[in-house]
Amino acid sequence: MQQTRSVELGTGLFVLLGLAALFFLTTQTTGSDSFSGDETYTVTARFQNVGSLKDRAPVAMSGVTIGRVTSVKFDPEALDAEVTFVIDSRYNQIPDDSDASILTAGLLGSQYIGLQAGGSEFYLEEGSEIQFTQSAIVIENLISKYLFKSGDGAE
Repeated sequence: MQQTRSVELGTGLFVLLGLAALFFLTTQTTGSDSFSGDETYTVTARFQNVGSLKDRAPVAMSGVTIGRVTSVKFDPEALDAEVTFVIDSRYNQIPDDSDASILTAGLLGSQYIGLQAGGSEFYLEEGSEIQFTQSAIVIENLISKYLFKSGDGAE
């Protein structure tokens, strides 16, 4: 009886330590990209769905962090989300017809903005708005579409 109790306590302690280690790992790896742009310019983009995009999320181009999200707001008139972000002024030759997508980083699912270069001869500058955007992919919507689609074929 005493031996069973100690095995149960040992197992519970092991599981608790495992969960604590997982929590620590999650908090240490999410949003660890450093961005310390002293001189920046502000750009906005509009999305129909931003998913779980948060302030201070990275803005990346070709896998390199070039900026940070400064605000995510809902526009009640246009009924979409307006995302404002800053880009380091060293990257001042990004074509103004570039597109912005909300992407997911790694297994933990933190979201960021990915920019893909366009072909314009004019560049983004202070106050520019990116016209071409792709909203976040919401995994719940994909799963429900798959389930309802496969349910239709069963009958």
